[in-house]
Amino acid sequence: MINENRQKALIAMSGGVDSSVAAFLAVSSGYEAIGSIMRLIDKNSDDENDARSVSEKLGMDFVAFDFRKEFRQSVISRFIDEYRRGRTPNPCIYCNRSLKFGLLTDECDRLGAGYIVTGHYARVVFDGNSGRYLLLKGKEAAKDQSYVLYNLTQEQLSRVIFPLGELRKEAVREIAAARGFVNSRKKDSQDICFVPDGDYAGFIRSESGLVFEPGNYVTASGEILGTHRGIINYTIGQRKGLGVALGHPVFVTGIRPNTNEVVLGPEKDLMKDVIYADEFNWIFCDSNRLPGVIRCCARIRYHAAEQPCTVTPTGDSTVRIVFDAQQRAPTPGQSVVLYDGDCCLGGGTIISK
Repeated sequence: MINENRQKALIAMSGGVDSSVAAFLAVSSGYEAIGSIMRLIDKNSDDENDARSVSEKLGMDFVAFDFRKEFRQSVISRFIDEYRRGRTPNPCIYCNRSLKFGLLTDECDRLGAGYIVTGHYARVVFDGNSGRYLLLKGKEAAKDQSYVLYNLTQEQLSRVIFPLGELRKEAVREIAAARGFVNSRKKDSQDICFVPDGDYAGFIRSESGLVFEPGNYVTASGEILGTHRGIINYTIGQRKGLGVALGHPVFVTGIRPNTNEVVLGPEKDLMKDVIYADEFNWIFCDSNRLPGVIRCCARIRYHAAEQPCTVTPTGDSTVRIVFDAQQRAPTPGQSVVLYDGDCCLGGGTIISK
């Protein structure tokens, strides 16, 4: 992070320890840093206060961007719509794409800043052979966040700095404690920020005002097994909370919003070796010069183990992925992200086929 020209950087802060230490490292490297936070919901005043406190301690100007309207339009509305369609969304992906590396980049330009600094555990390198910026995993595998960053474009990768990419979490907390940051021992957030209690169905009902009627549990062939409580209460692979006793374990293997049916079946029906994805963003190559067939590994959930597979592009932003071994419950709406070792090749959204 050596910065001999004292370039200006906008620090994307959350109020947590990671972005605070990223800010410290940027300032220590000579960047003319501006602390910032995105106001996304009405209940993050404590986080904003913590981010402001760290900014003051580091001698940075601080600005809060009110993105609540845009967050509702780009993230919350899509979150609700995905559940209505029988899919399981990943709102952090939408937020990164539309806000943190979208609107925040616009604010970066307005302030005359050349870079955005965030507290993600990931790395960016420029590959001279391909002439492209590459996204790499963070050094600490357990904290790696490249999975939620696969949507970054070449322009965005050229301007983002991830100071924590080479660090372990323990070292980050030690830096924060040594600097006297108010959030040095603050717990990491584990929940979706706008549904902190994890009651997604309750949030959707209260936020949308929609009524999701009960419908039939059915087998894959259409045999009625019982009554479900509304499709927004279910996701592929779910076993608990079904409220039916069939004498043997059953899982949610499908959701049919058009007929308001939830499909139940044995675990073997969840196993798939072929999946499809759209909204695919390629990082290591240009979408206009796609490779024919790729051997790599894929991750179908944030913390899932990578699995070897063969990937065939089927269009500018669509792919077919064939795994060497069957995978449990690849879920429409979730992200599939490709890797070659530490290098994130790109990713997209799993779709039904």
